[in-house]
Amino acid sequence: MKTRGADVQDTAGLGRTVGIVGLGSVGEALLNLAAATGCPVVGVDRDPVVIARVEQRLKRTDAGERGRSVSWKLSADITALADAAVVVEAVAEDPGAKRDVLRRLRQVCPPDTAVLTTTASLPLLPLAAAAGCPERIAGLRLLRPPAVGGCAEVVRTSLTSDETGELAERLVTAIGLERAALGHRASGFAARLVHLYLNRAAAMVEEGFASPGDVDTAMRLGCGLPSGPLELIDELGVDEVHGRLESHWRRTGAEAFRPAPLLTSMLRGGTLGRKTGQGFHRYDDGDLPGERTADELRRTGSPSSGEPVRHVGVFGSGTMARGIAEVCAASGLRTTLVARGTDKARDAATAVEASLVKAVRRGRITPALKKDALAALTTTDDVSALAGCDLVVEAVAEDLDVKRGVFARLGAVCRPGAILATITSSLSVADCTAPADRPAETLGLHFFNPAPVMRLVELVRTPDTAAQVADAAREFCAGLGKVPVACPDRAGFIVNRLLFPYLTDAVRLSDDAALDVVELDTAVERGFGYPMGPFTLLDTIGLDISLAIMERLHAEFPGAGCEPPALLRELVDEGCLGRKSGRGLRRA
Repeated sequence: MKTRGADVQDTAGLGRTVGIVGLGSVGEALLNLAAATGCPVVGVDRDPVVIARVEQRLKRTDAGERGRSVSWKLSADITALADAAVVVEAVAEDPGAKRDVLRRLRQVCPPDTAVLTTTASLPLLPLAAAAGCPERIAGLRLLRPPAVGGCAEVVRTSLTSDETGELAERLVTAIGLERAALGHRASGFAARLVHLYLNRAAAMVEEGFASPGDVDTAMRLGCGLPSGPLELIDELGVDEVHGRLESHWRRTGAEAFRPAPLLTSMLRGGTLGRKTGQGFHRYDDGDLPGERTADELRRTGSPSSGEPVRHVGVFGSGTMARGIAEVCAASGLRTTLVARGTDKARDAATAVEASLVKAVRRGRITPALKKDALAALTTTDDVSALAGCDLVVEAVAEDLDVKRGVFARLGAVCRPGAILATITSSLSVADCTAPADRPAETLGLHFFNPAPVMRLVELVRTPDTAAQVADAAREFCAGLGKVPVACPDRAGFIVNRLLFPYLTDAVRLSDDAALDVVELDTAVERGFGYPMGPFTLLDTIGLDISLAIMERLHAEFPGAGCEPPALLRELVDEGCLGRKSGRGLRRA
């Protein structure tokens, strides 16, 4: 038995030891939360390799506690729980394994010990009854491994005693989790929905479309998610994700649930994520995955063989064009915005100034920086003003013919060697930029809205984009304080190619299962920590815009899960466009 800590106060007020059986992703997370409260905690796992790994991590955590006393023990013997006040069973999602552990706990623990099972999909009452002590058993519903501030649901059966339920609720509160009503049905569909998304992300990496780091960074920064999809697979455990997908696939026959071959290879190789120290990312070397900073990008990116970007042109005067111009000017770059007329040029200058004034009021920039940015910005309706630019960004309407017309003009006006970029989010970069007749000097720079705030830029290379052009664009983005992620010229790039199949799945699941959209939104938001559930997000984007993107993705990737649901078409036809119309999938 491994022991740490001394003279510990039970700040959780639970009276006796808390036990955790099964030190996989969920069990280890619970062990850490319980130990951090000062409550004596005992972790049990039958695998000595797992115990050794968890012990190493706990010691590293202790070293960072700066003297705060923690108490934990690790053992392979379940009798170490003979004095536990409450025990959480967190073994694999297998009915036989769970029944065996629950029966052994009944034999080992005192009669007043409360036992919580973390089963995510198995019926709770049959497990409790099979254990022979149903009054002492409650469920602890978690959709992802717990962390401080996360949500958990205490589930009582008709036979759970009041004392057991109350002790379970005290434990959840004591370890820093928020009690939430997730609901068995809604949480099951939420997990199914998210696992489909995770499977597609794994397949994206497998096909070489983008690196794990770029996929995770794109979804974290582009959608505001607490973690990227591959980080979440590592957190849940490759074995857990693979098992859930395979179970759904065998039960439904739906190919979307068939585990990506890469997940199967990782499972067979024992590369299971955080709990084994390596999955899509490495963990046991002390470096956890995270977004790359602009400084890191400057250090790790290939050096540009050309001159640095000093003069930026922006063609367009809408919201995105103004935002990009503001960011460039505020970064100290000489910036020229070209609009279609003098009135639009003047309006663009006024809008940028107003935005900078707000930034000063909010403390994001200084008055001096605002003054310098305005001095660096020129707005005009004369396209020839872009002739000396080092890089020109096209930021007009998402219409192929309109964009092609712009690039024909840019190809005629801009100097040789200038980089020409489109901000398209769903069109082919090569098709948009072809009229410029400069294939080596063109690429996509998909800024996210609002450009002054959102840090992500999808850097899209066509097959003809020169390496030094991509490197110079990467340095340009880093200089703006943005985080570029690289991807090839395919519809949807990274974010939309993963986001919109997920949204499509949500509409289909709710339609097929007659599931309440509010309940599913709540389960996704509270269970997984996402800022918005899928239906709220669809209404925020706009159902008409979402439908158009789904149609483009379906045309590019038929059979990849983006065929627009009939319900969405019907709502758009009825004018139910989401938040902007006051009616959508949810009442806006």
